Amino acid sequence: MTGLRAVDLFDIALRAEQAGKMDVAERAYEALAHDPDVEVRTEARFRHAMLLKLIHRDREAAVLLRAILGDKPDAARVRLELGAALARLGYVQAARRELRNAEASGLPKQIALIVDQYSLALRSLRPFGGSLEIGLAPDTNINRATRSETLDTIIAPFQLSDDARAKSGVGLNIGAQVFARHWLNPRIALEARLSSHSSFYRENQFDDLLYGGQLGMELRLGKNAIAPTFGRNWRRFGQKAYSITDTAAVDWQRSIGRTGLTDVRLSTGRADYRVNDLQDGRIHSADLSFERSLSGTFGGAVTLSGQRQTARDAAYAAWSGGASLLAWKETRRMSLFASVAARRLRADARIFLYPAKREEWFTSASVGATFRQLAIRDFAPLVRVTYERNASTLTLYDYHRLSATFGITRAF
Repeated sequence: MTGLRAVDLFDIALRAEQAGKMDVAERAYEALAHDPDVEVRTEARFRHAMLLKLIHRDREAAVLLRAILGDKPDAARVRLELGAALARLGYVQAARRELRNAEASGLPKQIALIVDQYSLALRSLRPFGGSLEIGLAPDTNINRATRSETLDTIIAPFQLSDDARAKSGVGLNIGAQVFARHWLNPRIALEARLSSHSSFYRENQFDDLLYGGQLGMELRLGKNAIAPTFGRNWRRFGQKAYSITDTAAVDWQRSIGRTGLTDVRLSTGRADYRVNDLQDGRIHSADLSFERSLSGTFGGAVTLSGQRQTARDAAYAAWSGGASLLAWKETRRMSLFASVAARRLRADARIFLYPAKREEWFTSASVGATFRQLAIRDFAPLVRVTYERNASTLTLYDYHRLSATFGITRAF
């Protein structure tokens, strides 16, 4: 294929597709994707993505479509095709976000008329799927502990052991999720989901494993989606059982206009702490969030949350509430994101040994990027940096933490 003009390669690819020689067409499009002319690259990538869609290779198609949007963020047809590909892969929230981004970028009237048809594709989702994120995570405080050497009590200051104080280290973070979904009809689906988020360290007494499963259903009623679920989560810390939590929740999503989404989540459950039975109790929470696409490449979300935790001992019972802000930006080479959060907690009573009741302010900030241009197949490098500060009246819970993640995640 050397020495050929772009128009010749496009002709070869088209003839190969018509003859069913998809491998030849792919090689032609891959060669054209390196053309110095952005219009040629864009056309080649789009045709290649449509070929991959035809032969049910949606993951690779999604990566190509995302690459096109890096050069042409206002390409509405491309963004709609990306949303449909994500829907077929089962990434519901990402698919809906792309449709909102397309609306926010301003759609020609004739294209806007077919957006609802693309939205219907979200009801014909992949019956099973999953996601994976793996990364190395240097951390200044892997056990979220105080740096103080002593702990004030009503008896006398206690000396804290090394393991009870802040420890730095480099961990391996693994986040994984698998799901299965079955649509009973166009409005009702059953879903089962397993998920895990684990951090492993050289000193295994700081390993933190959280895993669980849930069963539920989704009801689609016009602009509304209602999803009741039941689940159980297990947590192990330092290779020992830490807690078991059973939860019942209902999530209600409603589209606001064509670029906004409101999400209300109510949940209740019971926590069984294996280390300290005095902490056992119920956990009730409520979250309200609003997400909006401000353009085809920029958007954000705000979330308000509240929680009530009861316990056998009132000293471990508490009220808490807070807010968070999230923003994302798509550029030619990467996806950028940033978030900030603040939460206030107030305990019901004082723990016997401590001079004050637990009251604290937790704040955090995180920034990161996914480098899509460096993607290998459908995975791309990820970098994330997070700072946490928990200012507490009790020394034991007062800490600073700075952590980073260098890993891989899906590229679209």
